[in-house]
Amino acid sequence: MNRDEFRGATRHLKGRAQTALGGVTGDPARQVRGAVNQVAGGAQYAYGRARDRAEDWAEDGRDLAHEARDRAGHLIEEGRDRAGHLIEEGRDLARHARTRGTAYGRRAARYADDNRASALLGLAAVAFAVGWLARPRR
Repeated sequence: MNRDEFRGATRHLKGRAQTALGGVTGDPARQVRGAVNQVAGGAQYAYGRARDRAEDWAEDGRDLAHEARDRAGHLIEEGRDRAGHLIEEGRDLARHARTRGTAYGRRAARYADDNRASALLGLAAVAFAVGWLARPRR
């Protein structure tokens, strides 16, 4: 559990308590603040989860690149005994795997960062909707 997941879960629980307390005391402003905190906490928790997943994907990409490089290294050793063209093929394979592993990790990190913006926009929309629905009728 990373910092965003922990803070998001904490804020969500705080929002639930605020909403319940606002309902008991009849304070609609507190209920709205509680609902906003619930949504914001949920969004932050989701961002933390997505960030963890992206970091796992990046680590998997690095592991795949290292494994491919090791396998290519073995191919290079065997290729020296067999033929010169196998050596170049192994180097190309290692280069390609390293490039793809790096791109995979960057794409995963970008996904998590992009998710944060979407989560914040969604939160703003939900907060606006909750505030609009909680306004006094005239």
